[in-house]
Amino acid sequence: MSIAFDSIPGQNLRLPGVYIEFSGNNAGSSGFQGKALLIGQSFNNGSVTPGVITNISGTSASPDSLYGAGSMLSEMVKAAQNASPWLQLYAVALADNPAGIQAVKSILWAGTALNPGTLNCYIAGYQVQIAVLQGDTAVNVVSHLVAAINALTAVPVVASIHAGVPAQIDLTCKWKGATGTAIDVRFTYFVGDLIPTGLTYTITQTVAGSGDPDIAAALAAMGSQWYNWIGCPYSGSSDLAELNTMLGAAFGPMEAIGGTAFGAFTGNLAQTSSFGATVNLVNMTIISTGLSPTAPWLWSAVYTAIAGQALSNDPSRQLRGAILPGILAPDAGDQFGKSARNSLLFDGIATHTVDAAGNVVIECEISTYQTNALGVQDSTWLYIQTAETLSRIRLAQVEFFTQHYPNWKLADDSYVVPTGQPIMQPKKVIAEMLVLYIYFMDLGWVQDYDVYKAGIAAQINSSNANRCDVLDDPILIKNMRILAVHSEFQ
Repeated sequence: MSIAFDSIPGQNLRLPGVYIEFSGNNAGSSGFQGKALLIGQSFNNGSVTPGVITNISGTSASPDSLYGAGSMLSEMVKAAQNASPWLQLYAVALADNPAGIQAVKSILWAGTALNPGTLNCYIAGYQVQIAVLQGDTAVNVVSHLVAAINALTAVPVVASIHAGVPAQIDLTCKWKGATGTAIDVRFTYFVGDLIPTGLTYTITQTVAGSGDPDIAAALAAMGSQWYNWIGCPYSGSSDLAELNTMLGAAFGPMEAIGGTAFGAFTGNLAQTSSFGATVNLVNMTIISTGLSPTAPWLWSAVYTAIAGQALSNDPSRQLRGAILPGILAPDAGDQFGKSARNSLLFDGIATHTVDAAGNVVIECEISTYQTNALGVQDSTWLYIQTAETLSRIRLAQVEFFTQHYPNWKLADDSYVVPTGQPIMQPKKVIAEMLVLYIYFMDLGWVQDYDVYKAGIAAQINSSNANRCDVLDDPILIKNMRILAVHSEFQ
């Protein structure tokens, strides 16, 4: 027998004494702590330079000081922290695209108030209130609204009185890009919201925003770090293509770090369905917001935070029933029915429902992947749990073999390994993989041990004797998303 030591010399030691070395190869585990990353635009007065990733959970600085008060990214961070305060959260800012255009919505008022009342204005889900007195004219209302809107820093627009038209408010998005066009403006939402009699208004999208920033700088900042869940507020084809390329490489065998991106799309059913047909990404899920008052970038941030916390606990479990805190539901008349939602689930769009208390609830968190490289319908990566679970299984396998067998030799199965020698064999690899599989079964990630055992194989590579090849075939646990009952009554 020849026992292998890591540090104690062999033939070169003659000094008397008792020498004991410790090896942690068979002890402890690394555990898992997933990280979420939010991408969004910042203002120049923020302290963090665009393209630099900041550990939000590790700083006491406020999001407003980091990214500028009222900026897209500052509000995304606040929304995510409110939704999942214990999630390990990071953020990376982007500057405006110099070629971008700011979106503008205009509100033209007319008439005179015949009765007093409180006027509620909802901008991207933020509530602004003014008092309207009997006899107030449209010009009075505009003057008071402009002051009230600009006094609320979080609102994503700057309000101004249109030159030469004192009864018109212009709401200009604070940043450039197509996201500004999705800003919802309305004056009634909750029960009791009323427009004082005698006043009327017309809302017009006078300028459509365009030119979202290129997310390349944010992706480059990630480097080789594993950010498990990425909140992306952009839905432009170029940004999504870049994100898909990066996540595809990250999920691949050479980087093996995975990651799922979470986005949101605002629009009616036809618009949402059409958009879904243009996206086909394995590692991204985009949830439909419908015509929610809340801005899609906030949906994205909250979706990321809630999903990240849940998937951190169990990557194989569906998210159905999880509430998205702080998100306002579409009006009852604008909510998509069952048939519409089922259709969206064939368009690569994740869906939500609204509970009796008015909370927005995740219904089905599918990926945007719909067809394979040949253009054939393919459900392999339909649910985000598939990639999430495989990533966690791979991580556990890598960590186990790296920790327990970091510098072992490799021999064929026929070799009789001397006791105490650090020599790996294909059959021992299979034995360890089977032990890991039992562990994964206990976590509820996989099933059918006997089938797995019958299918796994390992061998020394025929061209490289220093490499052991393994055929691994885990049988993933599924989710009970549908219960179908045929009841024959008498």
